[in-house]
Amino acid sequence: MPSVFGRILLITGGSEFLADRTRRRAVSAVLAEQPECEVSECIAGQLVPGELLTLTSPSLFSTASAVVVHDLQDLNEDVQAELLAYAAEPAAEVALVLVHGGGQKGRGVLDKLRKLSAVSEAKQEAPKYERDHAAWVRAEVRRLGTAMSDEAASTLVTAVGLDLRALAGAADQLVASVPEGDEVSVEVVRRYFGGRAEVRGYEIADAVLDGRLDIAVERLRWAFAARTSPVVVVSAVASGVRQLVRLATAPQGLRDADLAKHVGAPPFKIQGMRRQLQQWDPAGLQGALAAVAQADLDVKGATADPEYATERMVLRVAALRRRPSRG
Repeated sequence: MPSVFGRILLITGGSEFLADRTRRRAVSAVLAEQPECEVSECIAGQLVPGELLTLTSPSLFSTASAVVVHDLQDLNEDVQAELLAYAAEPAAEVALVLVHGGGQKGRGVLDKLRKLSAVSEAKQEAPKYERDHAAWVRAEVRRLGTAMSDEAASTLVTAVGLDLRALAGAADQLVASVPEGDEVSVEVVRRYFGGRAEVRGYEIADAVLDGRLDIAVERLRWAFAARTSPVVVVSAVASGVRQLVRLATAPQGLRDADLAKHVGAPPFKIQGMRRQLQQWDPAGLQGALAAVAQADLDVKGATADPEYATERMVLRVAALRRRPSRG
C-alpha cells in the first residue's frame, strides 16, 4: 500500500456525511502508518499568511505529521498561493487532507490543485434520486463483504429514507445480521425495518396513486396513531407524483434501465408505475403536483392542523385520477 505521507488528499462534493467519513478514514490511514503522528485540524477561512507553512513544517515532537484543512472554499486568496506552492512540492513526512464543502466557491484553487501530481481527489457527491440511493446502499453492503438485491436495497431506502448516515447504519446492521456468505434479502430488510414510519408513508402514496382511497385513508390514520410525522407522508406522496410526471414526460423508446434512471426509481418499479400512469392524464398530474405542494407548505407551518392538511391532500390527489381503479 503506498504511503499517505508526501501526498495531498482533496475531498470534494456536496455530501457532508460522505466527506466526513472519507476524512476520518484518511486520518485512520495516517495513524495506521505512523501511530505517533501528530494530527492538526484547522478551518481554511481562519488561516493567516504563514500559518499553513508552519503547520506543514517538520514537527519537533514527532517524525511525521498530518494536517486537515476544513472548508477549503473559504481559503483567503493570500493563503491560496502558499497552499499551491506547498502542494507543488509537499514535504515527505507530512500528510495533508483538504476538505472542500461543495459548490462553485473556491473553484479556482480546486482546478489548480487537480493539476498537481501529488494531489489525489476523492469526490463525495450524494445520490440524487431514490434509485441512486438504492445503488449506493448496494455498494455500501458490497463494501462490507455481502451481496444485496436491487429490490432489497430499494425496500431499505423506502424504509429508512434518503439520509445517508441512517442508510449506512442500517447497512451495517443488516450485514451483521446475516450469516457469512448469505445475501441481504427483502425478507431480512422487512424483518428489521418493516415497521418504520417511512414504509407506511410510501404505502399510503402507492394506495393514493392506485386509487385505493379507502386503504390510503386507513393507512394514513394508522400512521398518525403510530406518531408518523405528516411531513413523512406528504414527502412520500410528493415523490410518487413527481416520479409519475417524469415517467409521463420521458422520451419515447427508452429501455427500462434508462427509463428508471430518468424517472429516479428502481427498475423493478417501472412496470407498476406504468399501470398507475394509465389512470392519470396531464391535467390530473398537474393538479396533484399543486395539491402536494400546498400540503408541503401546510405541514411545515402554514396550518395549525398538519394531520388534517395531509388527509385533505390524500383526498384531493385521489380525486384527480382519470377513472376508478378496477383492482
